[in-house]
Amino acid sequence: MGKDLYSILGVSKTATKAEIKTAYHKLARKYHPDVNKDNPQAADKFKEVSAAYDILGDDEKRKQYDNNEIDADGKPTGFGAGFGGGTYSGAENPFGQRGFYSSSSSGAGANFDFSSIFGDDIFSAFGGGTQGAYQGFGGSSRRVRKGEDINYTMCIDFLTAVKGGERQVLLNGKNINVKIPSGTVDGQTLRLKGLGNPGHYGGENGDVLITLNVEKHPYFSLDGQNILIELPISIKEAVLGAKVTVPTIDGQVMVKIPPYASSGDKLRLKGKGLKNRNGVGDQLVSLRIVSPRNKNADLEKVLQSLPDENVRTF
Repeated sequence: MGKDLYSILGVSKTATKAEIKTAYHKLARKYHPDVNKDNPQAADKFKEVSAAYDILGDDEKRKQYDNNEIDADGKPTGFGAGFGGGTYSGAENPFGQRGFYSSSSSGAGANFDFSSIFGDDIFSAFGGGTQGAYQGFGGSSRRVRKGEDINYTMCIDFLTAVKGGERQVLLNGKNINVKIPSGTVDGQTLRLKGLGNPGHYGGENGDVLITLNVEKHPYFSLDGQNILIELPISIKEAVLGAKVTVPTIDGQVMVKIPPYASSGDKLRLKGKGLKNRNGVGDQLVSLRIVSPRNKNADLEKVLQSLPDENVRTF
């Protein structure tokens, strides 16, 4: 029994296009070769997942697959499935014979491309040149068509996503420099125009669609256009205030912690956030008071000399 593309992506046959895309992104990130360098089997799984999405993620291909017009590899399943169930007709056909098989008006044969099976020679053999549009077989024709798009998934680090940069990928045997725009977010798709598969009968080439998966950073995270970071501070720094250095995406900066700061207090670094066409965000520094790791008798003595204070409101 052939493989089932829906099972490969782990979705039902009634899944929406958005659900299929989400499932693909999750699996592509899981099995991407860049994050599975010690697991050669992951590369095969990644190819299988990408091939499944290439069909199910395309409305026309998915319809053909559901109608059994193409198989799980995207190949035509044969005359019966390709025509979508036809009937014999008494009309003249292009071969000068009566009673030849033709498709119903609602069948897939109305747009069936015979060159995908027989090649270009079948058209020239019956008076149709490579530039002509051959009509027949229930209305099928050679149409100028755009080439198929190529889907690719790329993992990038957090700083490259935020600040922009370049990555090199191998596409169709060529090394291509891909520019990552500043302000890129996880799941964003880049389109490389005309770098996909060749077009048919003079049609333009397809595109390359690169889905970007942004890796997590050790201490930075995003909230919209704001960059978040948690800053550990000592009890002394919290009570007396201090000047400390804080990392940003552009390097370290000095910030002032006000006296009697509490955990959860936030400092705002204006203009140090994500920059994109929507503007620029800020960096929000969330304070977290950290007690000493080792026993400190002097600190205990000072604290014991302070009067008790109720800081709770419940």
